[in-house]
Amino acid sequence: MMALWIGLHVYAARPLLVAAAAGGIAPAIAWSIVLLAPCITVLPLLSRRPIAQSIGYGTMSVFAMLLVVVLTSDVLRIGLLIFRATVSPRIISFATLAAAGMLAFIGFLQARRPRVVSLQIPADVEPYRIVQWSDVHIGPTIQRCFVESLVRRTNELDADAIVITGDLIDGHVDDLRDAIEPLRDLRARDGVFIVTGNHEYYWRATEWVNEFERLGMTFLENEHRVVRDDLVIAGVTDPVGGKSDVVGALADAPGDAFKILLAHRPQAAKAASRHGVDLQLSGHTHGGQFFPFNLLIRWFQPVVAGLYRVGNTMLYVSRGTGYWGPPSRLGVGGEITLIELTRRDQHGITAHE
Repeated sequence: MMALWIGLHVYAARPLLVAAAAGGIAPAIAWSIVLLAPCITVLPLLSRRPIAQSIGYGTMSVFAMLLVVVLTSDVLRIGLLIFRATVSPRIISFATLAAAGMLAFIGFLQARRPRVVSLQIPADVEPYRIVQWSDVHIGPTIQRCFVESLVRRTNELDADAIVITGDLIDGHVDDLRDAIEPLRDLRARDGVFIVTGNHEYYWRATEWVNEFERLGMTFLENEHRVVRDDLVIAGVTDPVGGKSDVVGALADAPGDAFKILLAHRPQAAKAASRHGVDLQLSGHTHGGQFFPFNLLIRWFQPVVAGLYRVGNTMLYVSRGTGYWGPPSRLGVGGEITLIELTRRDQHGITAHE
């Protein structure tokens, strides 16, 4: 596996070697840097220090873009050979480097500024506003300033409820206590509700549940809350942490209420549909996070992002509010989702950004 990882880096780094030669850098130095890169990109697995993880993920982001652009340039080279056109390899290499750098920068900007996505869903309830976060992944490269911005922008949306559908964090409580402190300032009339994703269980989920409650959130562990006579918000735990129990989450819920289920993984929708859930809110997929993985993910995820219908249940899958790993969301912007429940006789389902 490590040999494959190094091989991919060497393949992606070919333009760097050409640029180094053009700049008069000794081949030994250039090759040393190229062979060091795979070690740098695994730093997040070896160190909990934020600086080490930021450097590792940043390098990974650049090399991911290089890999895509180098592969594209090689296809272009083959095309030029077929048509017997001549372009200097040095020009192609420098153009490849410039394109990879530009795409990495654009991906970084898109990752750091999630958009507000508005969705109107007809329901037999009085108008109700819900803001959803999912997959924020507060951790190595997502720290306090990012969280403060999310909190400020979310509070401006004047929600009746705020829901967080898992993978809020990516680290230990002691390492992230300062970064998550702004979450205390989230404001919604009926409160902030959270369920676990798979990543909470990688970082001592019990400690995180206690921390969420300390910050004023309501953790839904296969249970529900009746927020209004006609509206229920339920939540299930991620399967990594044990049984994800839709039946238990809805036990004794008012039968005629509009039922919303928070479930990190979209796959819970099949069970949700069998047990009377009207709307499920999920995440987990990141929408593929960045090109070209947003295309590949469709091969092994039945749903990726957006609104679906599963039986009698509407399912909304968030593209994620933050990001995991490389700080990039090239072509797959993050989102703060504003879901507005409206009277069925007023609106159909609409969505806009």
